[in-house]
Amino acid sequence: MSNYDTMITRQRKYMFYLLAILVLGAGFTPYPRIFLGLLLGSLISFYNLWLLQRKINNLADAVEEKRSVRGIGTLSRLTAVALAVVVALRYEDYFHTIAVLIGLMTSYLVILIDFVMSKSKE
Repeated sequence: MSNYDTMITRQRKYMFYLLAILVLGAGFTPYPRIFLGLLLGSLISFYNLWLLQRKINNLADAVEEKRSVRGIGTLSRLTAVALAVVVALRYEDYFHTIAVLIGLMTSYLVILIDFVMSKSKE
């Protein structure tokens, strides 16, 4: 398994742990609206992370085979973010809008933490 594959596996595992913590927070704390907002944003963020990793793999395969590739899916990732914001605005009784926006950034936080942890081991 290459370094990239192990990095992808680690990042997905961290995101699953974070999602599990957010589910517990939504179920057992007196702030379910905030945790549901974080959960919605983090789910979309996880989807975007998975989509980006898949597109990067396709790009690497295309470079190896010397063929062109359409792109890395920016429009589809932005559409998912817009959908999360629309859902949060439509159902404000269930989702805290600012928490959704913070949740959308969690995959970048996971990538940063993974990078720092991997560099500190070297």
